[in-house]
Amino acid sequence: MSKVKLSKEERELLEDFETGKLKSVLTKKRKKEIEAVAEATFKKDKRINIRISGRDLSAIQRRALEEGIPYQTLVSSVLHKYVSGGLRDVAANKKSNRTS
Repeated sequence: MSKVKLSKEERELLEDFETGKLKSVLTKKRKKEIEAVAEATFKKDKRINIRISGRDLSAIQRRALEEGIPYQTLVSSVLHKYVSGGLRDVAANKKSNRTS
């Protein structure tokens, strides 16, 4: 396993964490709020059926295998990231920049 180079600030934070100097300020109320949001985010209450090419499905399954997750989970994650703005269509952005 290769050793990761840390900045001075990162080394100090890691040392403080490992020695127990860092203490959580997470309240029970805030933890419950975060858990509720996480549960709502990952709740899968709808089913869809789509048709995609066999080639794309194979590629998705291969990538999911590399990540160690089911391919349906990978597809769901990619769709979630896209609709929430965390994933952008690079090709579309390049096209719009050329026409500007």
